[in-house]
Amino acid sequence: MKNPSSAAPGRPSTGNGAASLSRFARKIPFDVSSLGMIGALIVVMIVGQIIYPAFLTWTNIGIILTQNAPLGIVAVGMTFVMISGGFDLSVGAIYAFAATMFAKIAMDHGLVEAGLCTLLLGIVCGTANGAVVALWRINPFIATLGSASIFSGLAFVYSNSTPQTPDNPNFQILGQAFWGPLPIAVWLLFVTVLLGGFVLSKTVYGQALYAIGGNETAARLSGLRVGLIRGSTFALVGLLSAAAGMIEASRLAVGQADIGGTIPLDAIAVVIIGGTSLLGGEGSIWRTVVGLLILGAITNLFYSLAVDSNVQLVAKGAIVIGAVGLDVWSRRRR
Repeated sequence: MKNPSSAAPGRPSTGNGAASLSRFARKIPFDVSSLGMIGALIVVMIVGQIIYPAFLTWTNIGIILTQNAPLGIVAVGMTFVMISGGFDLSVGAIYAFAATMFAKIAMDHGLVEAGLCTLLLGIVCGTANGAVVALWRINPFIATLGSASIFSGLAFVYSNSTPQTPDNPNFQILGQAFWGPLPIAVWLLFVTVLLGGFVLSKTVYGQALYAIGGNETAARLSGLRVGLIRGSTFALVGLLSAAAGMIEASRLAVGQADIGGTIPLDAIAVVIIGGTSLLGGEGSIWRTVVGLLILGAITNLFYSLAVDSNVQLVAKGAIVIGAVGLDVWSRRRR
């Protein structure tokens, strides 16, 4: 009979105390699956250039990065949640609620006040999700599915189901203005990726997330506060979803409660395509970036070739199923 503190194959091994945490939370190194992701991205780029000659132009690359910056920011937060063994379906509702709040407050107050209130909203919504999951021990799928309905309804009530359109020209800076050769939104994505990667790979908190996702029982026996640490990832993804909603509202120059419907599926698709496991304990921010580039490039090709939006949904669903199937297959092989 297995000792409850023994780790599953391919996951971090247990240890005693803080000194062994880094070994316990050891991440999967650069392996064949990593090369496969990069190879898939290269194939997408080559095929895209062949069927759409303007695909690899600087202008089109800028469009891909700008349009996917909000999604990428949400996906960074989702990576934290999924590595810890969680799941969040409410990010789209938080995204829409934040976009609406940012625009509405900006209509009557300054942008700084609007931004701070919106980020606080994201933290509150995410913390509520984390509390439900950690304290009440409700399955994250069910908990965030229910909270998504609550947050979405609150967004419609708050906005009176009316688009919020600030007349302040500075409102569009966050989503449309450039700083140097790139839009501010893309720079914000870069900063989020760098900070997220640093936290996951270089801090004790990041190591604890891998440990909890890899073997929750062993992590608990090692003295980690599993509920608090896992709950904090929901607060983080709530904050990043709110920031992404602000960027989207600024980009569109309007805040609406009905945007962000595909954000949960897209964010999960990006993270899974990047190689983060649904079962937790494996993944990294750079993998999520590769997943974002793959999905962003495919979506850009669909729009460039005028592919029907319903067909795009079918394709995204198939990609997610394929990525999950690949994850299951690779785990069985290990």
